[in-house]
Amino acid sequence: MSDEIFGLADCNNFYVSCERVFDPSLEERPVVVLSNNDGCVIARSNEAKAMGIPMGAPAFKYREYFQKYGITVFSSNYTLYDNMSERVMSILADSAPFIEVYSIDEAFLDFSSLKRFHMPSFCRDIREKIRSWTGIPVSIGTGRTKTLAKIANRIAKKDKSTGGIFNMERYCENDLDMILAVIDVGDIWGIGKKYAQFLRKSNINTAKDLKYTPDEWILKYLTVEGLRTTTELRGRICIPFREKRPARKQLVVSRSFGKDVTDLEEISESVSEFASRAAEKLRKEGLTASSIAVFIQTNPFRNDPQYHNISSIKLPAGTSYTPEIVQTAILLLKKIFRSGYSYKKSGVIFSEIGKTDTRQMGLFEKNKNIDRHQDLMRTIDTINTEMGKNYIRPAITLNRHRWEMKSSFRSSRYTTNWDELPSVRICHDENEK
Repeated sequence: MSDEIFGLADCNNFYVSCERVFDPSLEERPVVVLSNNDGCVIARSNEAKAMGIPMGAPAFKYREYFQKYGITVFSSNYTLYDNMSERVMSILADSAPFIEVYSIDEAFLDFSSLKRFHMPSFCRDIREKIRSWTGIPVSIGTGRTKTLAKIANRIAKKDKSTGGIFNMERYCENDLDMILAVIDVGDIWGIGKKYAQFLRKSNINTAKDLKYTPDEWILKYLTVEGLRTTTELRGRICIPFREKRPARKQLVVSRSFGKDVTDLEEISESVSEFASRAAEKLRKEGLTASSIAVFIQTNPFRNDPQYHNISSIKLPAGTSYTPEIVQTAILLLKKIFRSGYSYKKSGVIFSEIGKTDTRQMGLFEKNKNIDRHQDLMRTIDTINTEMGKNYIRPAITLNRHRWEMKSSFRSSRYTTNWDELPSVRICHDENEK
């Protein structure tokens, strides 16, 4: 049995919780958040789940339902969500000995260096600090492996009696089996929908059933990955803790347009916007890219003439310099653009990515130019961080027309845009509303 203790901190209904932080009147009310272009439901409050609104529900089919039952609808506000995530992760990083950021709203924590009897109070302190400092509710589960921590987190989130914290490592083997016996096999981390259906047909319905399934059978039908998951259910570590994220191999920035676009100039604006955003992400992670690709495509769900294409180029050396990347992206776009089509989507793809400090210079490049470019980008990134996203950006991206995504219900970017800061009204008269 492992002596390690892993934790998983998971923000509850994260997108909805971000919206509620700045509008407390939404507490205990049904709320949904829509995907890009206000397409489908991608986040639901517990109240919306209880009303039977499914994940992925097409917004246009539920529009009357939303209105009839007073369900508050938001467009995706990824700028706000990303910033709130950074705040939560920063608190976790300061509070836990080691942290592995798993997604925008989840992080694994390594508690192995802590005394076990301190675990409940330690988790409670972290949870209360995050709620107090950011307004985001968090559930924390702990276990001897990451898979068990995932299950513990699910229990902490679903069972209100836990107070948002469930420490699975405290249980003996028999008690642990009783817990696993009520966990559906489809709720195990790493067991996808197809595998879950197959396991149920094989009379393996719970986490406990899977735990005691012979290794030979697991290897034959679930491969090595399934055996790792099963071994973790038995309390032995097979999925290691990674304090640092694996090296990025590719970076993609793309969006569907709010309306179909036929004009090269408007598509150029979209590609320039995506290329600029991708370059900023590279710099934020201390990376450069040596290969850039641009793609465009029409709407496959319409009966219009169809066309899609992609063009790429390998650069002499890795770069994250926005002017160079935008200029290259526009040249690639012009190679593949064809008039007479209604385009629905464009995007940029960066590959052959490496660390900035390992960048190999081109034969005719000068250190002076590279340093000047890096200083310029560093200055622009600093200004955009302090003054708001896109405060300084390429001129070609200033005019957004039909290509911009639909976001009819987007809330303000409260934490990153000076013009959208939340306002507070102070009432001096107790009778004043």
